[in-house]
Amino acid sequence: MDSPTLSIVVPMHDESAVIEAFHDRLTTVLDATGLTFEVVCVNDGSRDDTLLRLEWLHAHDSRFKVIDLSRNFGKEAALTAGIDHASGEAVIPFDADLQDPPEVILELVSRWREGFDVVYATRLEREGESYLKRWTAAAFYRVMQRLTPVPIPADTGDFRLMSRPVVEALREMRERHRFMKGLFSWVGFRQTSVPYRRDPRVAGTTKFNYWKLWNLAVEGITSFSFIPLQLASFLGFLVAVCAIGYGLFMLVRTLVSGNAVPGYPSLMVTVLFLGGVQLMTLGIIGEYVGRIYNESKHRPIYLVRRRWGIGTPGNSSEAVGRAGGPA
Repeated sequence: MDSPTLSIVVPMHDESAVIEAFHDRLTTVLDATGLTFEVVCVNDGSRDDTLLRLEWLHAHDSRFKVIDLSRNFGKEAALTAGIDHASGEAVIPFDADLQDPPEVILELVSRWREGFDVVYATRLEREGESYLKRWTAAAFYRVMQRLTPVPIPADTGDFRLMSRPVVEALREMRERHRFMKGLFSWVGFRQTSVPYRRDPRVAGTTKFNYWKLWNLAVEGITSFSFIPLQLASFLGFLVAVCAIGYGLFMLVRTLVSGNAVPGYPSLMVTVLFLGGVQLMTLGIIGEYVGRIYNESKHRPIYLVRRRWGIGTPGNSSEAVGRAGGPA
């Protein structure tokens, strides 16, 4: 069978409530493009009946392909699995909750036809989200822009169109600690943006709490920047300079005024401050060492339990394990 023009990659975790609306609205938009397409749905260890609904969807519309991972590996790994299996000339990561309007795909395709390799969608507004979440998201992108040499666009998620050369470049990068927004930008190529307004979820609840968002932020910073290590070194140097200055001050004070009785509060403050700096520095170093340790194991990014309507990707480095099942 000839490869489709568009591949839509959709990671799913407990998205049973939105699948019907997702199918109807997405197919309406994709049919309007006049292009052949496939939708690669990746079940990332869902605990509800998401997989059963995806099986039914594939049985009634063969353009919807299904990959069932062996467990929940996280969105970044599920997105990687979908990109590995996508065969279209252009690949579009997409969320099933319809917060990113499918109608924007028409604009992405239009800019792609103009010759751009990557067309990313930039959020003008984030409806249905709390002020705290909007503020922390905006702060994260600004921090990333200052900490990393990779130009990661602000207010831009995974929703974008990527040409086949970009997809092939992404498939060459097999690190386990994956921050896909950074990888999308790191590969380069000719990129442009399309602005849009993000909608509230159609149904269900978000799977990303603040703890997961914090871990994702740490993942992004440590994956693309050594500045935290440099800051730790700078902080250690600054504390050492302050300690030397304070030591000289105490020496001069003793020579001039004599040896005063040492103060217990100031001693405790100094000890606790230095201990806190040491522990913080060790924690930063530990984040990087832990990532080196995990990468050295060379474990697969994800494992596939079964596939529907799709075969094993041609990339021999896909790292999906040995699981199979009928395609």
